[in-house]
Amino acid sequence: MGSQQSSNVTIEQRTNDSAQPSTSAEANKMNPSEQQSNKASEQEKCYDSLQDSTLIFVDGEDDHDFECNDFKSRRAKMSCGHTVTPMSLTNWCKQLLGQGEIRFVCGQPGCNVEWPYDEVWKMALLTPGEMEYFERKMFRAAKEYLDVKSCPGCKSFVERRNVYNLRVHCVMCKAEKKRAFSFCWQCLEEWKGPAPRSDRCENRDCQNPLDILRNCPDITFERLREVSGCPSTRACPTCGLLVDHNKKGCKYIGCQRCNVVFCFVCLKLTKECLEQEGSSYFVCCPVAPRQTTITVWQRK
Repeated sequence: MGSQQSSNVTIEQRTNDSAQPSTSAEANKMNPSEQQSNKASEQEKCYDSLQDSTLIFVDGEDDHDFECNDFKSRRAKMSCGHTVTPMSLTNWCKQLLGQGEIRFVCGQPGCNVEWPYDEVWKMALLTPGEMEYFERKMFRAAKEYLDVKSCPGCKSFVERRNVYNLRVHCVMCKAEKKRAFSFCWQCLEEWKGPAPRSDRCENRDCQNPLDILRNCPDITFERLREVSGCPSTRACPTCGLLVDHNKKGCKYIGCQRCNVVFCFVCLKLTKECLEQEGSSYFVCCPVAPRQTTITVWQRK
C-alpha cells in the first residue's frame, strides 16, 4: 500500500524555526508508529493533480489550516465542501484522535459532516506509518463499541456502517490489491453467498446468532440453584452482543460492548430487576424465554 500511495505524494522539506528538537529520551518513549507518524509530519505532503484526477481543486484559503502554516499544496474539497491540504487534514484528524474521538468530523463551525476513514486516508495522503498510528488510535478508542474489526485480507481496521448487513467492503484492500474484497463481519472470512444478509454468510463455520440462542444448552448456576430453564447464551438487551455467564457469580452480568449491566435470568436492567418483589443478586427472578430477536444497538 505504501508504494501505491507514494506515487500520489510530492514530499517537500518544511522547516519550523520555533520547533524544538526532541530529546533522545522523549523519542525512546514513543512506539515505532508514533515515531514514523511524527517524522512524516516533519515533511510536507502535497497533492499531485497529474496522479489523481478525482480530486477537486480550488483556489483560496485552507479551511483546516488552523495553525496558519500556509501549506504549499493546492487546496482540495472534502465531501462536505470545505477545503484541506494533506497536512492540514492530517493535523486536524490527529487532534481529534488525541481527544479520544473515533470519528472524523469537519472542523469548520456549523459543519457536522462526518468523513469516512477511507476519505480521510485518501485526502490526507496518509503514509504507512500514519495509517498504522491512525488505525491503532481508532481501534483503541472504539474497541468498547466493537464498531471496528480487523480486515482478514489486509489487517486494516474497518468500520461497519450498516448494522443490518454482515457483508463489509474493505476499501484498503481495493486500493492496495486493485480488486474488491468483502468479508463477513460475523465469521471474519471472505464473503460467500448473496448479500445483504443480517443472519450469516454461506461459509460453513458462520453461525446465525439466532441459531445459537435457539440451540444453546441451559445453564446451571453454582449459586442460583433454584434457576431452571435459563439459556447459557443471551443477547444483550441493549446492544445485541451475545454473552455467556461464567456460572460462578451473581445473576447480573456486564456487557463488554455497551457496558450495560443486566440480569442474565430475566433480561431486565439491574435496577429494574432489583425492583421486582423478592429479587436480589442471588435470588431467582422469572426466567425470560429464549430470545427470538436480537436488539440493534441505537447509539446516542
